[in-house]
Amino acid sequence: MSRLRLAGLILVVLVAVGLGILFALGLRINLGTSEPDYAALTAPVAKYDVEIIRDGFGVPHLYGRRDADVAFGLAYAQSEDDWATLQEIVVAARGNLAQHKGADAAVTDYLVHLLRIWPTTQQGYADLPQNIRDIAEAYAHGVNLWASENPEQVWDGVLPVTGEDVIAGFVFKTPFFYGLDGVFKELFEETRAKEISLGPESAFLWTDKPKYPIGSNAFAVAPSRSTDGHTRLLINSHQPYAGPVAWYEARLKSDEGLDITGGVFPGSPVILHGHNRYLGWANTVNKPDLADVYVLETNPDNANQYMLDGTWRDMDVESATIEVKLFGPFEWHAQRDVKFSEHGPVLETGHGVYAVRYAGMGETRQLVQYHALNRATTLEEWLEAMRLQALPSINYVYADREGNIAYIYNAQMPKRISAGDWKQYLPGNRSDLIWTEYHAFEDLPQLINPPSGFVFNANNTPFEATSEEDDLRPEDFPETMGVEMQMTNRGYRGLELLRPDTEISAEEFKTYKFDKTYSVNSELAKLIEVWLAADFSGEPDMEAAQRLLADFDLEADKDDVHAAVAILAGEPVVWATMQGEPVPDAIQSLRDAVAHLKTHWGRLDVPWGEVNRLRRGDLDLPLGGGPDLMRAVYARLPQEDGRLVAQGGDTMIYIADWAPDGKLKTESIHQFGSATLDETSPHYADQAPLYATQQFRQIPLDRDQLEAEATRSYRPGSPQ
Repeated sequence: MSRLRLAGLILVVLVAVGLGILFALGLRINLGTSEPDYAALTAPVAKYDVEIIRDGFGVPHLYGRRDADVAFGLAYAQSEDDWATLQEIVVAARGNLAQHKGADAAVTDYLVHLLRIWPTTQQGYADLPQNIRDIAEAYAHGVNLWASENPEQVWDGVLPVTGEDVIAGFVFKTPFFYGLDGVFKELFEETRAKEISLGPESAFLWTDKPKYPIGSNAFAVAPSRSTDGHTRLLINSHQPYAGPVAWYEARLKSDEGLDITGGVFPGSPVILHGHNRYLGWANTVNKPDLADVYVLETNPDNANQYMLDGTWRDMDVESATIEVKLFGPFEWHAQRDVKFSEHGPVLETGHGVYAVRYAGMGETRQLVQYHALNRATTLEEWLEAMRLQALPSINYVYADREGNIAYIYNAQMPKRISAGDWKQYLPGNRSDLIWTEYHAFEDLPQLINPPSGFVFNANNTPFEATSEEDDLRPEDFPETMGVEMQMTNRGYRGLELLRPDTEISAEEFKTYKFDKTYSVNSELAKLIEVWLAADFSGEPDMEAAQRLLADFDLEADKDDVHAAVAILAGEPVVWATMQGEPVPDAIQSLRDAVAHLKTHWGRLDVPWGEVNRLRRGDLDLPLGGGPDLMRAVYARLPQEDGRLVAQGGDTMIYIADWAPDGKLKTESIHQFGSATLDETSPHYADQAPLYATQQFRQIPLDRDQLEAEATRSYRPGSPQ
């Protein structure tokens, strides 16, 4: 045998041995799944009868006999407009995202196993009311129908989507709103500086890029405080412009009682916040202390045992497989033990073994509560829906046509014993520290029809929600509830506007929503004092910056020439402060802002709208507003041309206005349009000019009005 042939044979043997080892360790070849049974996927379509009418801006209005028919149509419409996000949500909640997105999604998949998303879903699904399962399954059938018509856009293995997928999406996503991912961020040493992203480009990925703030403004004014006796509600959630928690606008109407307009996230069969003809509500994010971390003492002779009340207890141990995409058909199948104690999920880290207990554990009734809120027609029915307490967090600001208003600091508040500091890590060896109940709904901070005639929240403490004499008092609530005490600039500013004005007109209501002024109590105002006190003698550019800052009236109007240097310099400092991250040097941040403006514009007095932009398709529009303003705009890091491009903030703004006779007028603005991903659609950016210029459109709630402006009418599953 020649040396060349021998060398080749040895190479073949080594490759075979090496591949054998790799396959033993977890390397796999994904040959794909079998083609879905499209006949089975489309067979349930015959059960549904829904008409989709797209209004003048392409927003879907769903008309059906049953609530399930409407959910079926909503799923189809959402799939048309944002399929990529919808299927990503399904895959993420299944714990299979890394199979499509690679290693960056592996931690997210691990969390799905760690939080027992699917055991929780499967155990609770059968106990859900039949009508709720019908709605979840109808939504899944609508998704499957669209996917069967567009198979080239569907990831391998996604179909069929099921009703359990819909419920699992709620189970997985809702705890993130109060910051549960931040708890795990602390415990994963190797990812201590990272968190779950819900932005459009890195959705559900464990990323060290800053995620866009999930904030919001909401306020309601009763007839006693309005100039014309009207009741008004502002719905103004601050979300990413695109991605799994970006608002999609829809109107749902069924013969069973649904008649509501508002916003949904991809994957939701009913409205999450909005209004019907009788009442409405707005949500803002709250972050009470809803999770506790316990330090476990493990058995030196058995790592699967922990000490509790003087005895060793066995952990529940399961094996999770994380399938990670590598390249081509190759995947890496990583096996990881997932452990649970009586407290909750267990994490083994380089600095200890911890268990986490959190609000929302084992909860599957989210859709039950949302559906009840959608169907409520009176304050008492709405409060009865709130008493279900299936949602682990989120503030509610309410108004109705009878003139009632309310603010609910909603949360599944753990009933903790009054022992120790619950803000710190807790000893895991005491069962009396493992809470098992939540405070009753009536125990939560709430204001119903305060004499002041208004309620307000902008992610600030519930103890600053109305006039000072009517506000709730911290001493009336136990510290173990963990109610937050912080204020935001929007919190300060909103109350500065609303408290003095005892007669609020319709125009003032809108003006307050779009206010672009930082409060004198804001972090930015304090930074400006620091910059003005600094000595920049002999530095012409820095002295010029000080002159602009001295004349800055704290208003971020698009034409203001003082705002750019202040906001560009202040945003990195304020952002780090809000996130509890290392705060950059304020003076250096000002120097960086000055250098940025000089590099790209050659001067400092640049109108703010030249820097702050809304870009969508061919549109490139100036924006007023900025971070933590009532007119909230959060932008991506500067582009090559030096400009900031808005990525989140004000999204899907609604104003519901009930006249004294109960007549409803509803207006809205969406940041882009109903066609989330279809750049060829006329509705891809048709609302962007309205958004940039702060103009509302009126929503056609009457069918005759809707049909007069309709752009399309069709029935999914029927010939188009």
